[in-house]
Amino acid sequence: MPMEHDEIYLIDLWRILRREWRWFVAVAVVVVAAAVFFAQTARPRWEATAWIRPGQLGEAPGGLDPRIEPFQRVIERMDTREFQDAVLQDLGLSPRSAEAHLYRGSFDLEPSPYAGLLKLTLRGYSQQQAQRFVRVTFEHLQRVHEGLMAEPLELAQARLKQAEAQLRDATAERDRLRQALEGSRERQDLMLASMVLNSSNQEVRQLQQTVGDLKARLTASYSYQTTLAWPIYTPDHPVYPNRVLIWGAGLVLGFGLGLVAAVARNAARQARVAGGASTPALGAYAQGERGVGNR
Repeated sequence: MPMEHDEIYLIDLWRILRREWRWFVAVAVVVVAAAVFFAQTARPRWEATAWIRPGQLGEAPGGLDPRIEPFQRVIERMDTREFQDAVLQDLGLSPRSAEAHLYRGSFDLEPSPYAGLLKLTLRGYSQQQAQRFVRVTFEHLQRVHEGLMAEPLELAQARLKQAEAQLRDATAERDRLRQALEGSRERQDLMLASMVLNSSNQEVRQLQQTVGDLKARLTASYSYQTTLAWPIYTPDHPVYPNRVLIWGAGLVLGFGLGLVAAVARNAARQARVAGGASTPALGAYAQGERGVGNR
């Protein structure tokens, strides 16, 4: 007895397509037309990218991160609903508007700890809107960081002023001792003044080093506000919709669904034909049963 199987070979598929080509073409045309219509009518979306350098204060205790906020805390802050709602308010957008939904849906942050940068990506319905989304988001973060940095920066500058005042006093005291040493004639006074002068010189050198370190740490290389590493970048073309990709996907999907429709139509036709062929035999069998019962 031959082994039955349900596989459909290519030749069988070809015969089905020749028989049910209208269904195949109809479904494929509908799907491809829907894909083309969507690609042509979809609202374009532009993408803007900015690299943010979180601010830092070089004057920080040893072993602590000199940044205003660690990277993870900055990301968590910007991902909160409160932060994004505040930015939308700065933009003058309603939280329920389409632009607000696009803002939240496209909000993306990628940290680059080794470079000390955060990559912010946002989308808008125009090139100018995408750039504005990024710029206002950055400016809001910058204001937040300015508030966090105000007190530590004030303390660092106060410490620098105090060290500079101590250095001036120590320098004046050293100069006074030096003049006293030059005017002294007694040996014992010379030895005592020399010891005091050496101690004063050491104190002056230490204070000079402290002032130099504080000034270096407060320079723009070590202490700075949150800034943009480079200007905001926006491509010259929208990133959505990708019409070539949509057309290709619609073509592949149309052929696939058209093939499925043709196979389904052929199976339904065969089932109907098989059902019609078995009906006369069932009628004759029923009549025979009724005849036997009458006898």
